[in-house]
Amino acid sequence: MDFIQSLQKAIDFIEKNILEPITYEDVAKHLHMSSYHFHRIFSMVTGMTVKEYIRNRRLSMAGQEISVSDLKVIDVAFKYGYDSPESFTKAFSRFHGITPNLARRAGVKLKSFNQLLVKIKLEGGRILDYRMEKREGFNVLAKVKKFKNETVSEDGTTEIADFWKGSSNDGTFHTLKQHAVNNDMYGLCAPISKESTYFDYGIGVGFIGGNIPEGYTEWEVKPSLWAVFKCIGENSDCIADTWNKIFKEFLPGSEYEMLDDTDFELYSEDFPSDCFCEIWIPVQKK
Repeated sequence: MDFIQSLQKAIDFIEKNILEPITYEDVAKHLHMSSYHFHRIFSMVTGMTVKEYIRNRRLSMAGQEISVSDLKVIDVAFKYGYDSPESFTKAFSRFHGITPNLARRAGVKLKSFNQLLVKIKLEGGRILDYRMEKREGFNVLAKVKKFKNETVSEDGTTEIADFWKGSSNDGTFHTLKQHAVNNDMYGLCAPISKESTYFDYGIGVGFIGGNIPEGYTEWEVKPSLWAVFKCIGENSDCIADTWNKIFKEFLPGSEYEMLDDTDFELYSEDFPSDCFCEIWIPVQKK
């Protein structure tokens, strides 16, 4: 499905079911997409999670309804998905800056959060360099950890960074290098089922074969056509910035679409000093 159409279809589905107990997993299933892949696209493009979008839309609508109706606060709370008036009042106050009861007063200012509309925005002056490569399949020896899909949002970005830091300190790197074909290292992100709320992330090396150490996994990366992007910068912040450009600039406007398969970061000693790593995403022509 076209990138822009997928995002608009997701927003339309959310708006149609805004008063239902929906989650981003429900939206992903509607799009026939894995929940991780959808969550990452939505978060990168909109700058918020689906949960944040739904919450802000509901609180905005609740504010409008309270200001023009005589409904009891408890009835509005239940209507917009809250289990109690207390939890609704707390969320309402954080969003609008006042309590629901005060929102009934004439002249009181409330915050509005409108429905997202997908538009193509043309921006000049920025070039996103990439290259296309065909690569045969290969195997990686990896230390793998599961992360919640929400990890792709800004609040959870430190979890994967902490995984790298911990692996550097606990002997993981030393074990990996004993089984490596070269000094390149990979940060692998697994394809997952449409129903899963977790994804696997692995830190690994090209595997020379043989016995697999306890606690490690042999990860197969399938042959594919790859779009490759250099992350230019001195620290891992450039990775998030490059993913942001991939989802906002490359995928919407290119003739390629991303496959729901393993993507990875490649770290190499052969890269120039300004290149932190490369991001490799599996693609096919639309």
